[in-house]
Amino acid sequence: MTYTYQSFPSPFPSNIAPDESSPEWLSKGDNAWQLFAATLVGMQSIPGLMILYGGGVKKKWAINSAFMALYAFACVLVCWVLWGYKMSFGDNLLPFWGKANVSVDQTFLLSQTFGTLKYPVATMMYFQFVFAAITLILIAGAVLGRMNFYAWMMFVPLWLTFSYTFGAFSIWCPNGFLFKKGLIDYSGGFVIHLSSGVAGFTAAYWVGPRLTKDRQTFPPNNIILMMFGAGLLWMGWTGFNGGDPYAVNIDAALAVLNTHLCTATSLVTWLLLDRIFFKKPSIIGAVQGMITGLVCITPAAGVVQGWAAIIMGLCSGSIPWFTMMVVHKRSELLQKVDDTMAVFHTHAVAGALGGILTGLFAHPKLDSLFFGGYNEYVGLFYGFNMGALQTGFRQIGIQLLGIVYITLLNIFSTSVICLFIRLFIPLRMSEEDMEIGDAAVHGEEAYAIWGSHDD
Repeated sequence: MTYTYQSFPSPFPSNIAPDESSPEWLSKGDNAWQLFAATLVGMQSIPGLMILYGGGVKKKWAINSAFMALYAFACVLVCWVLWGYKMSFGDNLLPFWGKANVSVDQTFLLSQTFGTLKYPVATMMYFQFVFAAITLILIAGAVLGRMNFYAWMMFVPLWLTFSYTFGAFSIWCPNGFLFKKGLIDYSGGFVIHLSSGVAGFTAAYWVGPRLTKDRQTFPPNNIILMMFGAGLLWMGWTGFNGGDPYAVNIDAALAVLNTHLCTATSLVTWLLLDRIFFKKPSIIGAVQGMITGLVCITPAAGVVQGWAAIIMGLCSGSIPWFTMMVVHKRSELLQKVDDTMAVFHTHAVAGALGGILTGLFAHPKLDSLFFGGYNEYVGLFYGFNMGALQTGFRQIGIQLLGIVYITLLNIFSTSVICLFIRLFIPLRMSEEDMEIGDAAVHGEEAYAIWGSHDD
């Protein structure tokens, strides 16, 4: 008797069939998007903010400003792998802080993220690193033009360790106390923007001001270059918010569209206010409006509807404009602290505003797409419509608690860090170095012609 064996086709095409390098839990699409989204966010810093800072400051500070961003990006990655990631997303040491540990073992890096996401820990670590890095680079914007570079070299790892990891663990880690309470921070309105705005303003207070003449006259050395950096920042936000569902899904698509819709509305609103009150449309003002729109939508990007994104854009283009153009000029404290790039207004004010508006407009169904569990996260607006006022007010209360927590955390931690550094190194450059700029600090000039330099 002759037996005939029939081979059955694999249920997968050969190029996507599971193997040792592509386990069954791995989604190649999710993994590819997450790596690409992380790279977009990385490009917001390198070269985006490097170019924006380098072009937006006085010519004599172009190298120093860009170099502060470059150094921070590199330093954060080393610290993130050696201890920062585990302190932000690992086992809890305290309700607001994780246990420090290294993250370099291949068994850990190639394992499934959180046991549920469809890509390895290495991908998640890379994605979260670029968020940590940009937070430090945003802080740099508040102290450009006078912070001692060596003090900055100490500040970056200290602030990452003793401030950023607290906020990230508390709000984003499933073991964090604010995560458990139900705070909505879709992509970093609290952890990144409110933190960097408050920390930058606090650091600027301790570092001290620029030279008087630099505060009075600080023209951008290359506005076109600054615009190019701003464009990279805007387009890079596609990955910033689009990557935070941690999957290629419909919520990611909504987050991307809402991000750009809010940003465009905010820019136009700021531009119109400049035209009405100052009689001329300002490109620098347009960039500020762009940034406040990006920041405001960040905590809400995938959990609000399109009409809410437009309202948020109107608010982010007008309220930070008012605090910068009106309140700032009437406040003795705001006048005293030299915040070079107005990080307090563009990130602290806009971040807090976005957090509150998220508590108003978060849609229960969209929240369930992101968090899971229908009606557990309900914006106050929908609480009225659904007859769930208590749930809606609770959400607003949690959002306000998050604002208070992040604000107090960063005022305290940043102050302690600056005072600690000051025991060893002056926080502020010498008057002589500030007179000269890059040539004195780095021995290099951005636009040197035959070795000469000027302001």
